Amino acid sequence: METTVAEDQAAGPGRPRAPRGARAAARLLRLPGGRARRWAAWCAMPPLAVVSAVVLCRAMDTDGITPIPQLLAFLPWLLVPAALGLLLSTAARWPLGCGWALAAAAATGWFIQPYDGGSPPSDAEPHGPVLARLRVMTANLEFGQARKGLLSALRRERPDLVAVQECDTRCAAALDSAAVRRAYPYRSVALGDSAAAGSAILSRHPLTRAEGVRGTLRMPGAVVRVAGQRLRMQVAHPMPPMPGQVDLWRTELGRLRAYADGRGEEPTLIAGDFNATQDHAAFRAVLDTGLRDSARAAGVPRTPSWPSATAPLLGAQIDHVLVSRALRPHTARFLELPHTDHRALLVDLDLYGPQH
Repeated sequence: METTVAEDQAAGPGRPRAPRGARAAARLLRLPGGRARRWAAWCAMPPLAVVSAVVLCRAMDTDGITPIPQLLAFLPWLLVPAALGLLLSTAARWPLGCGWALAAAAATGWFIQPYDGGSPPSDAEPHGPVLARLRVMTANLEFGQARKGLLSALRRERPDLVAVQECDTRCAAALDSAAVRRAYPYRSVALGDSAAAGSAILSRHPLTRAEGVRGTLRMPGAVVRVAGQRLRMQVAHPMPPMPGQVDLWRTELGRLRAYADGRGEEPTLIAGDFNATQDHAAFRAVLDTGLRDSARAAGVPRTPSWPSATAPLLGAQIDHVLVSRALRPHTARFLELPHTDHRALLVDLDLYGPQH
């Protein structure tokens, strides 16, 4: 490759020219000339830097620090700033920026794929008899405001097991009505010191209260007796990863992971608002205990569940039903409830008995 006159002049008389590879690298790293193109290149850098930082944390299996955990919840939408960076780099005729944008978009696309780390291999699927077909619902009522919508959904969908989050005193009174008690004679209600802190478990099957997972918000547990089989059920509602409380969020998800890891061989179900997606390392750690995400198993791993009221198409799936090997999900549907920023999740699954 011939050198340009400018490069020859830059070398100066009597000075050795830089190696050809170094000159090529310098041309690659150099920002484009011209005010408009240089401005476009500078504008491409911030969105590409943000996408790169988030994807790097995802690849390193860490949630990092604010604002990484908050951005990880919306990982698929990082394709938008990556595309913006590519557009600006193309306008600037900046090869390095174009390559950077394409690499960032490719890495983001790779991690958008459903996470399979917690799914059992095909030869570990249950092979015993099917003891019961169960319908499970989880719903966050947003300070108890969606209690009427929940009651309508209970009458319409008739789930067998229900996990309710953000159940305040008004919610508890609604669940204590004669009609609800006839449909769900077994329950465990744990009210907190705020409208967001309370949770409840409703069941058509006999239920014994069990020690729940400790958290800022109430997360009750229970043992449900279904067709003679014990089923462990746990509500999930860790604190959200708000700035200043990411460590608390990580700690409470760690307690849910410890609960899942110590479940033994009993069928286990954890349902609720995890305030985390499959793109958060703290949530993947729960899946890595061998639990599977019902929405993922049913083929809807990216359907948003929050915020359904303000940005339903741009949201994140933070409401989950996680199940152990003895429970096989078939379908999962996200339901609109009025007066809450969460969609309810309804899952149909089979409970298997031990193989003889």
